[in-house]
Amino acid sequence: MVAGPRVSIPVAVILGRRTVARGGWNVPSWHAVGVVAGENLPGRDTRAVPVLKSDDEEQFLWGGLNVELYRDATEAYWSNLVGRQPALFILCSHKEDGMLEPRSVTADMHEAGSSMEGDDQVLSAAIPAEVYHQLERFVVEHHKPEVKRKRKRTDWTGSKED
Repeated sequence: MVAGPRVSIPVAVILGRRTVARGGWNVPSWHAVGVVAGENLPGRDTRAVPVLKSDDEEQFLWGGLNVELYRDATEAYWSNLVGRQPALFILCSHKEDGMLEPRSVTADMHEAGSSMEGDDQVLSAAIPAEVYHQLERFVVEHHKPEVKRKRKRTDWTGSKED
């Protein structure tokens, strides 16, 4: 049984879209520009708000998202924090109009990996300092490392030693 989130951190996501040529076709290529933390962010709804348009790229802001922290995922959070590039993972769905829409943001690498096995696109972005500190505090308070135990080998030969 998965308990509800212990901490919910409000965030907004900025995604960039470029058009690239692949095999004679022009297709959109999406990347994460960044994640912004805070209660009073512009774009608190989940619609795409254009924030930049240039010849090379368009950027969109999606608000109304949260990083939900769960006690049973502290091992994944800890691994993320001590890794080479701690990141937040943005789980996105493709819409019929060609837009990529963020559904959720997580610090759990396992959740991001499972989403990649489906039809979702997962983008990563650096963890903002505000989120990093809350995530670190949550892990320190709730993470209980598993005690490594040496398993006893099973005798498969069927012989009994006296």
